[in-house]
Order: sequence, then structure tokens, then C-alpha cells
Amino acid sequence: MRAGFASLIGRPNAGKSTLLNRLVGVKIAIVSDKPQTTRNRIVGAKTYEDGQIVFVDTPGIHRPLHRMNVRMVDAAVETLREVDVVALVVDASASLGRGDEYVSGLLKNVRQPVVLVLNKIDLVSKPKLLPVMERASRWHPFAAIVPVSATAGDGIDRLESVLLEHMPEAEPIYPADFLTDQPERALAAEMVREKVLLHTRAELPFSTAVGVDLFDESTRDELLKIYCTIFVEQESQKPIVIGRGGEMIKRIGTEARQDLERFFDTRVFLDLRVKVNPDWRNDERTLDELGVPRSRPKKRR
Repeated sequence: MRAGFASLIGRPNAGKSTLLNRLVGVKIAIVSDKPQTTRNRIVGAKTYEDGQIVFVDTPGIHRPLHRMNVRMVDAAVETLREVDVVALVVDASASLGRGDEYVSGLLKNVRQPVVLVLNKIDLVSKPKLLPVMERASRWHPFAAIVPVSATAGDGIDRLESVLLEHMPEAEPIYPADFLTDQPERALAAEMVREKVLLHTRAELPFSTAVGVDLFDESTRDELLKIYCTIFVEQESQKPIVIGRGGEMIKRIGTEARQDLERFFDTRVFLDLRVKVNPDWRNDERTLDELGVPRSRPKKRR
């Protein structure tokens, strides 16, 4: 038996969350075409006949501009010291640039095996993929290079085999039916935020967050009641989320409720409010309440 932790790291929009959902077989991480969608480390486990892999999805590594972003990047970098295998996920359909080289540079002192995952190969012709593989292979002495499509499922079986092969010999870390360590409140908030990102598009990029005020499961078998607040930074953004006659927030609520009912397998009552919090991305207390992990104190040399 082999078992251990595998970190999925990379730039924003490399497809790490889509890959995590594909690997574990259940949607536990929200997906959006907007960068910096993932704000927390998300753990998802999968048990195989000959072992178990605990995948750790991380926020995209980017230049932080707010306290929230500092926490996000630190959360991603910290996993490099905590896992057994690192999977560097790169968008093979985009031009490789300084951002990719910067992320790969963080692996310089990593002692664990590093697997390069070239994602989105369904968007790249094979002749164009080869130069990408050749250039990326110079970044680091990778244990393997695995082209995949998280969306279509191509190459996933091989990626799982490669990652499991590099895991240490050990018994499974979690029970076979364990899926994720994400609290249900956090999953609910993220499902709502996904719909906000989907429907507000470019009008409201990174300035929204969702907090759960009440998660009432007293009548869970019949009806799960969830009360959420959608935070925005400016008063002018509030009408965008609410929409004319409340049309936008109704759409967000309806689609989020449908996803929640599928996930929790019960009827859901979802109440959404919108609140202005001008500087929530720099407010440590608000970030704590939203579950964005705190950066660990750096050790003095």
C-alpha cells in the first residue's frame, strides 16, 4: 500500500480546481474562468486498490495586492513543505511566461518528487504541445511530465498512477469513504460565490466574498436552511449583485440552491443578503470569519 499527500500548485487559472474535482470524482472545489477563484487550501481524498492519495488544491500563485492575496499565496507555498509529491499544474494552451517560471523557481529547494502536469491539452494540437513540453522540462528535474485534460478526462489515469507510484509506503490516511475536510458551511459559501462569479462576470471581479450567517440543520432530512451574506466593497456594486427588481440575486440563489440540494441530497432553503464592507480584503477579522487561512509566522534564520 502507498499513501500520502499530493499538492496541486500553479498559476491562477491553470485548472487546478477542475483537476481536483476530476480526480476525486465529486465537485468539492468551485470553478470559474476568473483567476484567483480558489482562496483556501482544499483537501480531497481518493482511495485506490493499492493506496490512497490526498490531493491538496491550492490558491493560484500570483503577485499579492491585498492581505487576502498574501494569505492565499502563503497557503499555496506552505504546502510545498508538507506534502509527499508536488504536482505543478500548467495551462498548456497558454503561452508560457515569467509567471510560470517564477512558480517553477519556488521548487528549487523542494526535495519531494515534482510531477509536471500540462493541463488543457484538449485545446492544443499535438505539434504545438511538444515545444511546450520541451521548454517546461528545463525548469526543474521533474519526476514525470504528464499531459492531461481535466475537463475531458484525458490522461487522468496515468497521472493517478504516476502520483501513486511516488507516494511512500503507508496505510491509508483517511477511511475509504472520506471525501474532503472542507466544513459544510464553507462548501455552501463557495457554491454561492461560484454563481456570483458566473453571473456578474467582469462587473465584479475579485471584490466579492460569501459568508454563512446560519447553517440550520435541525430539520435536515426535510429541509436544510442556509443564510448567507454576499460582501461587496462599494455601494455601487450592491445593485449589480441584486439586479433590477432582484432578478440577479434570484438567479444566483436559484442556481446555488440547486447545486446545494444535489450535494447535500436534501431540500434546501437559501436566504441571501448583500452587504457593503469597503476593505474586507485587508480586514484580518473578516478574513478569519471567511475561512481564509492565516499565514504562518516565518522562522528567523
